[in-house]
Amino acid sequence: MSNTGSKAYKIGFLNMENFDQEALKYHSEKTPGKVDVCSSKDVSSEYALSLAYSPGVAAPCLEIAKDPSKAFEYTTKGNLVAVITNGTAVLGLGNIGPLAGKPVMEGKGVLFKKFANINVFDLEINEPDTEKFIAIVKSLEPTFGGINLEDISSPECFEIESRLRKEMNIPVFHDDQHGTAIISAAALINACLLQKKELKDIKVVFNGAGAAAISCARLFIDIGVKRENLILCDSKGVINSERTDLNAMKKEFMSTTKAKTLAEALKGADAFVGLSVANILTEDMLKGLSANPIIFAMANPLPEVDPAFAKQIRPDAIIATGRSDYPNQVNNVLGFPYIFRGALDVRATEINEAMKIAAVHAIADIARQTVTDEVSSAYKDQDFHFGPNYIIPKPFDSRVLLEVAPAVAKAAMDSGVAQIQIESLKKYREKLEKYLGETRGFIRPIINRVKKWNKKSSMPKIVLPEGNSRKVLKAVQQVLQEGFAEIVILGDRKKILLRAAEDELPLIEKCQIFKPSEHPDFKKYAEEIFKMRQRKGLLLSEAQILLEDPYYFSAMMVRSGEADGLVSGASQNYASCVRPLLDVIGHAPGKVASGVNIVLKNGKKTFLADTTMSINPTAEQLAQIALDVAEFAESYNVTPRVAMLSYTSFKAQNEGPIKMRNAARLAKAMRPDLIVDGEVQADAAVNKSIMERLFSFSDLKAGANILMFPNLDAANISYKLIQQTIQGEVIGPILLGMNKPANIIQRTGGVQDLINAIAMTAHEIHDRKARQHANA
Repeated sequence: MSNTGSKAYKIGFLNMENFDQEALKYHSEKTPGKVDVCSSKDVSSEYALSLAYSPGVAAPCLEIAKDPSKAFEYTTKGNLVAVITNGTAVLGLGNIGPLAGKPVMEGKGVLFKKFANINVFDLEINEPDTEKFIAIVKSLEPTFGGINLEDISSPECFEIESRLRKEMNIPVFHDDQHGTAIISAAALINACLLQKKELKDIKVVFNGAGAAAISCARLFIDIGVKRENLILCDSKGVINSERTDLNAMKKEFMSTTKAKTLAEALKGADAFVGLSVANILTEDMLKGLSANPIIFAMANPLPEVDPAFAKQIRPDAIIATGRSDYPNQVNNVLGFPYIFRGALDVRATEINEAMKIAAVHAIADIARQTVTDEVSSAYKDQDFHFGPNYIIPKPFDSRVLLEVAPAVAKAAMDSGVAQIQIESLKKYREKLEKYLGETRGFIRPIINRVKKWNKKSSMPKIVLPEGNSRKVLKAVQQVLQEGFAEIVILGDRKKILLRAAEDELPLIEKCQIFKPSEHPDFKKYAEEIFKMRQRKGLLLSEAQILLEDPYYFSAMMVRSGEADGLVSGASQNYASCVRPLLDVIGHAPGKVASGVNIVLKNGKKTFLADTTMSINPTAEQLAQIALDVAEFAESYNVTPRVAMLSYTSFKAQNEGPIKMRNAARLAKAMRPDLIVDGEVQADAAVNKSIMERLFSFSDLKAGANILMFPNLDAANISYKLIQQTIQGEVIGPILLGMNKPANIIQRTGGVQDLINAIAMTAHEIHDRKARQHANA
């Protein structure tokens, strides 16, 4: 924590001048505090209120009275954790009391929600007496699915957690103990791997013997460190058999060593673990460590040794701290949200050692995998690779949720503390993806469907013209890991493979990679494009030059059937990418090239069109685009309901509204089964209560999920505004109406956007085949 008496200093990347004032402003502006409570159900009508409270609430009450397990079905208990403190050891601030500790507990709740979608009530209990505190927490069991104890002084915290674990039938977890232990144990496994040391052989010296240190020592033993190789020191020196001032927890780690001071204990030690005070490691202590030492200096805000100084003295060391501005931050947020997620999802009665060890190994494993672009983007495009400066994952690595929670859930089931069983951990991982955002939840079923189709048909072959883009290569690596598409990359093979090796993307080698001019059919394609465009002023020599452009060549590959589809846009703007597609692939007979965006919010999908192509479409074009979007929506199991939008509802007198009315009429004539209406204002189109109240005659009483705009201005502006202002997500634009499947991502899109586009292109390839087969 910062020293409120000093304003002009710096900690790492934080400029501490006026930092306290900024922190106070952050916590007070708009709504005081950091949390809010929102209803997960509709309460906008009298009927909804009668369901939410009296008399409707009686029904679930009676069901729970008959069967207490029904509480997990009818209430939030199964996804609700209490973060509880008595304020006796708040961060580095000491015994400041429960009220002063409330900002910390609120912050912990924010992290639970952000990283694992777990709801939290923070409870600050004004009770320092251990017995009374235990009694209060025990009484809360009916409310919560789990208890996260926080900032409780040692040694009382040990007894409190131990008693509550025994006496309660829900998980109880003191994060100050176990969180640091779990993350540092994962870091230790990877540090030993890099330093070529065996856990069973290393000598580990702790400075600090509080709750976190004791828990770390216990867990280190569980993962393979020998008890006799552990030495703990407190403020009075080494904890050994000669000491008579030790509590029960410290006695557990009495050493027979003759060393009495930290300096003596560190001679020849392989690892130092600091959970104590700043700047305690001296140059001589550092020099006394073994070759290739491991230094975990985790005191906050200032570690036991400055990492730069330690590296200067011991360049062979791997160093971790508790700070985010240095490599290898031992951050508890890598543990507690996901451990509770796994525990809650199997209704575990406790968080046991097996579950903690499972979390340790899952976290360690993630750090050894190729780092995703999502992580690099979150940290100003830094490149992270497993090595001395990257031994544990970053907090914004979404794989932590997808790996740690299932590992914990499995360990709970295997160790017999789970009250429900997860039949498929693979499906459970996929379920967890929805917590990473609406888009991830939307794309996962698409990928699964494509994989299922791949077993019955050939795998889609998709060409990517932008092999010079790191974004593309990282996306391809993940697509090949998933195994749902075959990828062709255009570009210099040697350079692409070199870049892939630098970025640790080994699967790129499996791709077909070449320059357009190196392709055996280059001349044939040039002649074909010449024939296509010779009456538009294109010479054969110019056709050959044009075809060296990877965007044109990839389009020719799709046109000729050598590739099933393409995705571009990673390096060029939309207009530059779409022109080759229109020139070479073209729109399908009777179709209109258009762009559709999908808005995802609260599990609902809304399709917006045309957002990219037609500047001022006619009524006939709008009708055709509406049919294309409807067919597209149906391919994702959505029943289409189309609204032709205007500034007025059902009283067209001017050209714009009349066009939209005619578009609705034409679309209905072309496809009588389609629910379509207009002209209609946007609020009525999407709000069922407005539609029912004012326009009960309309077919859109259930609300529209396809919104057709009168022109490109309205459509593009709307989707851009939605993208930036709503608490939802926008996918696309997706290109419709083309002869062959092709898509363009926004140049500002990331790796995940590219993966999404590849998945949706692969889906379209299969869907077209299925429709052609059905119509044959």
